[in-house]
Amino acid sequence: MEGIKRFEELIVWRESREFSKEIHSIFKHKNKLEERALSNQIIRSSSSIMDNIAEGFERGGNKEFLQYLWISKASAGESRSQLYRALDFEMIQESEFLKLKSKAELLSVGIYRLIVQIKKSEFKGQKFS
Repeated sequence: MEGIKRFEELIVWRESREFSKEIHSIFKHKNKLEERALSNQIIRSSSSIMDNIAEGFERGGNKEFLQYLWISKASAGESRSQLYRALDFEMIQESEFLKLKSKAELLSVGIYRLIVQIKKSEFKGQKFS
């Protein structure tokens, strides 16, 4: 963490960006009234993953960064839950669901590993350097 100067260098941020783009490309075309609300919700929650990683990183301190990483991990769980609803409502195929659910789970694991790494580190954050 100490050598990372920008949030764009974080693997979990780059992976969450790809996940968000994939979610958006699948759900942006859902036009039925009953599909629009869930589509907007899953697009927002998947975007929140990367946004919270970036915001927490930019705060410059590990305590705040950890708080935002937990929020980001929660957004990955929220997106995963919404994927189940999209499958149940036949908005996506099972193959799409399985691929996206797996990506959301991997994001959660990656974020958690980053949390553990930061907790073990003696580095307090960029604003304390």
